[in-house]
Amino acid sequence: MIWTATSLANSELLRRVAGQDVWVVEQGDGQAPTRLFIHCSLAHHETLMPLAGSLSPAHDIFFDMPGHGRSGAWVGDDYHSDTLAIASELLAGPTHVIGHSFGGTVALRLAAERPDLVSRLTLIEPVMFAATRGTKANEAHQMAMKPFIEAWTAGDRTSATQAFLDMWGNGTAWDDLSTRRRSALAAQIHLIPAAATAIEGDVHEVLAKLNAIKCPVDLIEGGASQPIMSAILDALAAGMPHAKRNTIDGAGHMMPLTHVAAVASALQDG
Repeated sequence: MIWTATSLANSELLRRVAGQDVWVVEQGDGQAPTRLFIHCSLAHHETLMPLAGSLSPAHDIFFDMPGHGRSGAWVGDDYHSDTLAIASELLAGPTHVIGHSFGGTVALRLAAERPDLVSRLTLIEPVMFAATRGTKANEAHQMAMKPFIEAWTAGDRTSATQAFLDMWGNGTAWDDLSTRRRSALAAQIHLIPAAATAIEGDVHEVLAKLNAIKCPVDLIEGGASQPIMSAILDALAAGMPHAKRNTIDGAGHMMPLTHVAAVASALQDG
């Protein structure tokens, strides 16, 4: 833990965590229960702060993943494991871990490999595509990702970024983004294929460890999100029969920003 249990946690600091330069934000009362938020790819910790502000008071910890926000560039050869190591090092004991999208896959692995650190697990559209291998849903997903893969393989970072955001963004059209924002996103796009072996191939065998997760689990999806998400949550629920499912009507993948009140309500009811 970065701060003592008795301190008021209202700090922002660039720290060396698990071998990476990581921007860490803590807010709330250090004596209150702890929550850790892990954001999605091509974003930053602030995308989850509105959700945190809509929940009951707690000691909230956020961080920018390597190559995101105000953290340093990623240094390593296993992006998923490096992000997991950061999350693990920031925790001192059982914590409610809330992960969105790629962050949800990191939270899932944390709960499976370090159940001592996770008292409650909330997964908001975790993109654990490997959970659907061999299904028609996965075939459809692979087809939908072809424009991204083809552009990335051709070395066209701009087209790859646009294709990715068309599927997984917040609905803002590429042409409506500023030139600066488009350039920044394209500069990060290599972090998407860097995570592929973990979320597409389950190289860390997380799915085989789901039975280690005994804490309460929230599985949250958007009613208007990519079809693959329901299939992923179906597979995860089969491995964690104690998990609670929630669907946010009308919400897409970026629901922590677009449907804050509904997501917060699902968690407060849990």
